[in-house]
Amino acid sequence: MSILDSLVIGAGQAGLSASFHLKRLGIEHVVLDADERPGGAWQHRWDALTMQDVHGVAELPGDTPPARDRRRANVAVPEYFAAYERVHDLPVLRPVHVRRVHDEGGLLVVEAPEGEWTTRTLVNATGTWSHPFLPHFPGMETFLGEQLHTVDYPGPEHFVGKRVLVVGGGASAVQFLGALAPITDTLWVTRRPPVWRNDDFTPEAGAAAVALVEKRVAAGLPPQSVVSVTGLMLRPQEREAERLGAYAARRPLFQRIEPDGVRWADGSFERVDVILWATGFRPAIGHLAPLHLRSAAGGIRLDRDGRGTTALADPRVQLVGYGPSASTIGANRAGRSAAKGVQRALASAGAAIASA
Repeated sequence: MSILDSLVIGAGQAGLSASFHLKRLGIEHVVLDADERPGGAWQHRWDALTMQDVHGVAELPGDTPPARDRRRANVAVPEYFAAYERVHDLPVLRPVHVRRVHDEGGLLVVEAPEGEWTTRTLVNATGTWSHPFLPHFPGMETFLGEQLHTVDYPGPEHFVGKRVLVVGGGASAVQFLGALAPITDTLWVTRRPPVWRNDDFTPEAGAAAVALVEKRVAAGLPPQSVVSVTGLMLRPQEREAERLGAYAARRPLFQRIEPDGVRWADGSFERVDVILWATGFRPAIGHLAPLHLRSAAGGIRLDRDGRGTTALADPRVQLVGYGPSASTIGANRAGRSAAKGVQRALASAGAAIASA
């Protein structure tokens, strides 16, 4: 049986960063990626999303970021990732659909329909895109129109001539309204009033937002995304939707869904053709369940008071793209941290064997 020193699950930005740093440290590993092609979650985003529209794609370690131009993000970023894999000769295997990771005699066994791998350490970089969150409302199964999640968004042209209800209080909802309000009828609902920021998003503001996420992870709570705690900002391409009143007309969440619309607790009703659920994602970590990493509070506690990548419940496991590192800049830094965590775990295991 061949035993790897480490194994990375996921070849998005965090996974490629981790692989780069593992290779730099001389740690034997493979990267298992569920997609058939390079690009991580970016390859699945809608065609209308250009590099000018995205919040930003931080450069991978030892490289420069792709240009912020009018190219489709679902083409430009995958090409960038593919070139990076080639240039640095990263050991990516695809497609591999990891289903389960369990402990067997002190080693980690990674199971997939495509095969089985045994490793001393693990870097989990599966992100959130494959685990969209869809809340349940009474009557939602009776709705006769379309229900789409962010992950299914087909682009703005699909919605022309339809009344679209956008549900969610995050950046995706704001972007969807910015694209749709100028071309069709929209309605926006959120659980809580949105928090807008009019100041510049400074490095200090970013650090404060990350600190809030770190605090939750340190307490073992399920993490919130960094974006969810930074407040909402309108970009130039969303000003027309603002002028049309798309954001000012926000309503609180409805109580139930009916075949042709939604109804509030006060009895008011709005007919809609499409419900667009911009309700976010959750960490895709179900395959790690046999390792019992979750705390009683439901999240995975990480070292360094939530700032690190090592799972406190099992130091053999590193998590990147989880909690405070679930952003492009954070993912790159986490890759370096994870590689060092792997190095420590291997050294610790070697010392334990030597002293036995």
